Amino acid sequence: MTSPARTPLRTRLMDIASALATPLVPTDFLDLVAPLSNPTQLRGKVVAVRPETRDAATLVIRPGRGWNDHTPGQYVRIGVDIDGVRQWRTYSLTGPLADGCLTVTVKAIPDGLVSNHLVRALQPGTVVHLDQAAGDFVLPATLPSKALFITAGSGITPVMGMLRHRALPDAVLIHSAPTSADVIFATELRALAAAGGVTLIEQHTDADGMLSVDDIAALVPDLAEREIWACGPSPMLDAIEEHAAGLGILDRLHIERFRPVVIVTGEGGTLSFDRSNTVVEADGATPILTAAENAGVLMPSGCRMGICFGCVLPLREGAVRDLRDGTLTVAAEGDNVLIQTCISAAAGACRIDH
Repeated sequence: MTSPARTPLRTRLMDIASALATPLVPTDFLDLVAPLSNPTQLRGKVVAVRPETRDAATLVIRPGRGWNDHTPGQYVRIGVDIDGVRQWRTYSLTGPLADGCLTVTVKAIPDGLVSNHLVRALQPGTVVHLDQAAGDFVLPATLPSKALFITAGSGITPVMGMLRHRALPDAVLIHSAPTSADVIFATELRALAAAGGVTLIEQHTDADGMLSVDDIAALVPDLAEREIWACGPSPMLDAIEEHAAGLGILDRLHIERFRPVVIVTGEGGTLSFDRSNTVVEADGATPILTAAENAGVLMPSGCRMGICFGCVLPLREGAVRDLRDGTLTVAAEGDNVLIQTCISAAAGACRIDH
């Protein structure tokens, strides 16, 4: 019989022997000593977290080996581990720094798991996962003679990347925020305006009301002559798009949306998640991703607007509807059809392999 006093020592020795006997590859050692050097997994180290407003912060990230740089205005997917679960979200890049670091500026949204963690809890030294930059909300190679930027809230983030990168000959920025203190990059924007780099018009909605297309037309009389970039809440963008169509200048309007445009809804249904043995009742207007998360199902996700394909899962059986155009996707047992859960809603009973 083994004496109780010797059991812990034997256990430790067995653990060490097991670890030494476990096959390792070179990337395993790289992950331990130099996580940013792994050539197969793109990562970055958080160098600093800089507060911008009461609910926004800029993350300074040193990207690891394999980062391909980006064009100002693009976005990047960031993966961060929260309570043992890797969560992916997409954020606009607000600029590269002279030392090779990149920056993203995040606004914490109510009940936003990842945004609140990044703004309020993330510590310098944390290693995050990265994808390569993507997106076409960028300045053209040949700058327009006149430019107009219309932003609200965190919609300023991709535009800030552009303004920091290149000087434009004639640029107007209309930015909407609840109060003066809620303007992200306020000090830098006002300094840029004072130096003549941009004509800055701030709309503080708590005092002035919501920004409307009539306001924009009055503030910028030569709007129809300008190339326009707009980023902010969907209702604002929808109104700008409709106004531009009426003026016949849709070809000069560039829009960046942080959420998909829901055009078509319909009957919902029962969502059954095979692996987690979870059943969720969902309406026909709520994305499967949202309905599942509201029920406590841990879901893969990324941009949440149908771009990055980080939320794709197999539809084993049933039908789903694309909320952007109403397209139905139907699967029978064995079809193994892949669906994007962030822009698809139940269109009847569905079984999902997750």
